Amino acid sequence: MHFKDFKNIILKFNEYDLPGHELLLKIAPPSRIKHLKTNKIPINSNLASVLLLFYPDSNNHTRLVLILRNTYNGVHSNQIGFPGGKLESTDKSYFEAALRETNEEIGVLKENISYVGQLSQVYIPPSNFNVFPFVGFCNSKPQFELNKVEVKSILEPTLDSILKCSISKSKVIINDKLQYVPSLVLNKSVVWGATAIMIHEFRLLFKQMINS
Repeated sequence: MHFKDFKNIILKFNEYDLPGHELLLKIAPPSRIKHLKTNKIPINSNLASVLLLFYPDSNNHTRLVLILRNTYNGVHSNQIGFPGGKLESTDKSYFEAALRETNEEIGVLKENISYVGQLSQVYIPPSNFNVFPFVGFCNSKPQFELNKVEVKSILEPTLDSILKCSISKSKVIINDKLQYVPSLVLNKSVVWGATAIMIHEFRLLFKQMINS
């Protein structure tokens, strides 16, 4: 999709209601379904924000930034996600936290990012994080500078591939066990868990905006 068309559509984001947790069940791993159904989040959960950042490539095709995290001693090691991280005491808002983390991880300046809106918060049981996803865009391709400690590489799927991608079952390692989970395959990479849930909610909403 041409970026100009994307902007004309996405600027209507806040005129629509979010699809709701029930419509996200088909993309959720078995361990997340209970939390999506009840929407109950532990009061002692950690708080974090992430950013779904869209931008135009050199051909003005709309793309989304995903990151491949480095290998480390943690539950999200070597997984695909969005730039983002834990809320800090100095952050003035959840969105401010997403902007700060995006700058720290992939070098995009916050003044180059336009705010669009917020998706449903997603609770991640393995790390006890309650994540607040935001949508934003840059009017030109950012100059990425990866924090090599945290980020191994970035993926830049087109919006068209995200909208067309079907939900499939993929093999992943969870708690040292091989499991089949619902997933999206983008740029030949398996995206699952909270990241897939957020992408799926976004595309449900975006398709609603296109078709209305």
